[in-house]
Amino acid sequence: MSRDLIEKLTHSRGRLVEGLNLSCDIKKSADEGGCGVVGFCCTEPVAGRHIYEPSRQMHNRGNGKGGGIAAVGFDPGQLGVSRKTLDDYYMLHIALLDAKVRTEVEKRFIKVNFEIAASGKLDTVKNWQSVDGLHVRPPDVWRYFVRAKDNVLDKFIAENNLQQLDRRDAEDEFVNQNSFRLNQEYYASLGEQKAFVLSHGRNIMILKVVGYAEAIVKYYKIENLRAHVWIAHQRYPTKGRVWHPGGAHPFAGIDMALVHNGDFANYHSVSEYLRQRNIYSQFLTDTEVSALLFDLLSRTYRYPLEYIIEAMAPTTERDFDCLDEEKQKIYRAIQASHIHGSPDGPWFFIIARNIARQNMFQLL
Repeated sequence: MSRDLIEKLTHSRGRLVEGLNLSCDIKKSADEGGCGVVGFCCTEPVAGRHIYEPSRQMHNRGNGKGGGIAAVGFDPGQLGVSRKTLDDYYMLHIALLDAKVRTEVEKRFIKVNFEIAASGKLDTVKNWQSVDGLHVRPPDVWRYFVRAKDNVLDKFIAENNLQQLDRRDAEDEFVNQNSFRLNQEYYASLGEQKAFVLSHGRNIMILKVVGYAEAIVKYYKIENLRAHVWIAHQRYPTKGRVWHPGGAHPFAGIDMALVHNGDFANYHSVSEYLRQRNIYSQFLTDTEVSALLFDLLSRTYRYPLEYIIEAMAPTTERDFDCLDEEKQKIYRAIQASHIHGSPDGPWFFIIARNIARQNMFQLL
């Protein structure tokens, strides 16, 4: 992507936060201990019950204050849509902590902006207390298959001078910014959170609970839901009362989900790096800024995967010395540009991606 387009995208995100009451303080909502992460990717779709057992075996790596699962690459028949809808439309998953706000959320952020191919509430068991591993009633989750309305997207492109940007890339950015606005209105700016976006990519779903990850499989009745990629996370926050799953992993970017084990010594630095590019966290965790950083490097800067990894986890010492001269030159330039935004561990990521234009699913 050209420098000019990058600057215009960054400026559009600056317009997004104008007038918002964003705190100047950068802080985390909770410290985290040694969390549990797991993931697998298969050429054939695999039923959700197969993420249940590895999640359960990580039970001791969580403390019941947050569990999450993400899946990528579904069977359209199981979701009640066509293959074209599954491939082309964004799967917008919204968690309703207060079910009464659904009509308002739909009116302000969904129906006005999107063509909706299909929608519905995810099925659940009747009694959440019958599911082992749940500490709080999970949120109602509504799924919408959406594409931006032509006139809405045209206006967004014109207002932000993004005419040179590929139209699908502009739609990705519109979806991303719409989710930010929704979260800011119903989650980040409220004393009592009411709703937030779980995921907003194509052919991808994220679910979270206050409890253990394996409980998601039972509560949302996804034992037989098939997908090519599954990842799960057991959260271990070490301070603070947790009553809703907003801070649980995975965290979403466009067409990706990320889980994380470890802690950042430089959370403040990474957050400042993102803010300088008009990207603001809303859930105040290491993992959220990791997902935002990966999304920035891949979707805005368009780095190939090798350069994304180098920007986030710089090669050092003897490993760097063993590189050939040309590779050292490239890596040195990446490090000079991004070292202040590189997470300082120890940390470990698992990332599930839908690379839609290549018709490929990926587990990193």
